Amino acid sequence: MMSLSFKQLALGLALATGLTQSASAATCGNTGAGFETWKASFANEARNAGVKERGLQALSQAQYATRTIAADRNQKSFRYSLDKFMRVRGADTIVAQGRQRKARNPKFYAALERQYGVPAGVLISIHGMETGFGRFMGDSRVVSAITTLAYDCRRSDFFVPHAIGALKLVDQGTLTSATLGARHGELGHTQFLPGNALTYGVDATGDGRVDFYNMTDALASTANFLRKKGWKPGRGYQQGQPNFQVIQQWNAATVYQQAIAIMAARIDG
Repeated sequence: MMSLSFKQLALGLALATGLTQSASAATCGNTGAGFETWKASFANEARNAGVKERGLQALSQAQYATRTIAADRNQKSFRYSLDKFMRVRGADTIVAQGRQRKARNPKFYAALERQYGVPAGVLISIHGMETGFGRFMGDSRVVSAITTLAYDCRRSDFFVPHAIGALKLVDQGTLTSATLGARHGELGHTQFLPGNALTYGVDATGDGRVDFYNMTDALASTANFLRKKGWKPGRGYQQGQPNFQVIQQWNAATVYQQAIAIMAARIDG
């Protein structure tokens, strides 16, 4: 019998491991029919990723979110022209109310800019665009929404890490199975996707927990996200300027990025 070299043995083990992982990976679907089967398989992936008992329990309770699927397959506003997008999303109102908010609490926004380098206008614009300054933070259960998107074949690879993140947030006590957020599983004042919430969340109030439904924690976390993604303090954020590409990290839609930059300049101006 021919003996195997160390490299050959290592390669064989790696291939075997890959086949095992592939065979055990949760299989996506395009209808709710396979969701319960997928959850049982995904629980193994979640456990291997470090999700504990509370997170796994939340996964077992998750329900296929039909409204999330309908919303994901019917996104129209990001195909609008910039002018129409800003009209539909109420840009003038966001700017007017944003200026008032900044004027009422200048020390808060100045402190965030000192710490993270992100101007008030950018944070206020995101806050206004995402939830109308916290007036509506969603009516869908975060865990059900994000696990549904992780199961759905359209963008499963993108949403799986966020589903794992949501389950870890349950373990930490940041979320529960009943926590409400947006149709795509975004949560809190500025609508963090769960994986980003887990990575960039900041306890700005000092109460020992990160609460994205608390404005202080949410805006500090948003500023932290932008800074960690490469925000350069004191540099411009309009198209063609250094920090515009960081706004792109927050939302992939060009009209959204342009609207945030324009509104921010009007608020800060």
